[in-house]
Amino acid sequence: MDWKEKLSFDQGHIWHPYTSLIDPLTVYPVESASGVRIRLTTGLELIDGMSSWWAVIHGYNHPELNKALAGQSQKTSHVMFGGLTHEPAIDLARELVRITPEGLDKVFFCDSGSVSVEVALKMALQYWQARGDTSRKRFLALRCGYHGDTFGAMSVCDPFNGMHSLYSGFLPENLFAPAPKSGFDGPCTPEDLQAVEEIMASHHQELAAFILEPVVQGAGGMRMYSPQYLARVRELCRKYQVLLIADEIATGFGRTGRLFACEHAGITPDIICLGKALTGGYMSMAATLCTTHIAETICRGDPGVFMHGPTFMANPLACSVSLASIRLLQESGWQEKTARIQEQMQRELITAGNIPGVRQARVLGAIGVLELDRQVPVGDIQQMFVQDGVWIRPFMNLIYIMPPYIIESGDLSRLTSAMLKAARHIGS
Repeated sequence: MDWKEKLSFDQGHIWHPYTSLIDPLTVYPVESASGVRIRLTTGLELIDGMSSWWAVIHGYNHPELNKALAGQSQKTSHVMFGGLTHEPAIDLARELVRITPEGLDKVFFCDSGSVSVEVALKMALQYWQARGDTSRKRFLALRCGYHGDTFGAMSVCDPFNGMHSLYSGFLPENLFAPAPKSGFDGPCTPEDLQAVEEIMASHHQELAAFILEPVVQGAGGMRMYSPQYLARVRELCRKYQVLLIADEIATGFGRTGRLFACEHAGITPDIICLGKALTGGYMSMAATLCTTHIAETICRGDPGVFMHGPTFMANPLACSVSLASIRLLQESGWQEKTARIQEQMQRELITAGNIPGVRQARVLGAIGVLELDRQVPVGDIQQMFVQDGVWIRPFMNLIYIMPPYIIESGDLSRLTSAMLKAARHIGS
């Protein structure tokens, strides 16, 4: 088959994320990728502004990550984790305990970010059952939040912008607090905290946990909010004895300018979810960490074990490349890199406020966002980006980038220029 035939088969038979098989969007065939560039089969090279959905923080085809993957493949590519263990899993767990907020010292490996959230929800439910409190079966989450596409994770995503209406009657019905209105650099507003406290005061006896994305709400709207809000939520969870789950799948491993976004508020959640950049984008891999208190409480209750166990849990290949990615991050001067990316995006996107239809430009760490007053015509704008030699994937009313940390200034300028050009086109 030539590429024309292959693409015809693709569009007729393969579902891509959030697309139709009746009226499919154009897909662009990739030949290879290296550094911050994706090379199409046509020979066109695209500067990657998405880190392949925020995961490829070191760029593509990195020699150190390749070496880790190849080396482990010569030993053990996979072995079941039930009754067996291996050095990559032990070393990775030790490193995650060391670098995550203090007190998160029990590690559960899983397959993907969505599964990490499912595991966190199950931990919270099983924790309260082990304590003999069977009334705590609901969760509190934030409007405009996103936590994944599996059923438990969907149930704590935004109830209006998410997929609740498609699966109503099957999804659990949880509670939602308004998304915080305060910006990252501003103080949290009393109204934001009052809304959370009112819900907790009325419903804490049925709440297993409060789940949120710390400081940055990702796929639910790319919203950035005050660390003070996160700190006060931590206090309210203690006051009302509600567990706090931090979904750091998008924000973890340096994306916001701190290793983990919880550090902006100086807090430790009861449970944390990690994924995406964990392997540097090489494989699907995630982890859920919790405190000793939660783990021991679960294991003292009936049935005495935590009831979850994926087939590919702690896959040795994924563990090895994860460990190499974390070490590479720590040795790479990532703080200076993300600070440079933030400064440049702030400087280059500041003019967006003068473009008709742009509500706001916002930047934090290696995240740059243009929020528009209308939906982005994804197919048309995607084609414009490709013609300009960049890979940016808008959604809803947002044009945003989360580039690899290794991106150089000239390539970053091409991304920001393409964002501004697209915004002008949409607003004209």
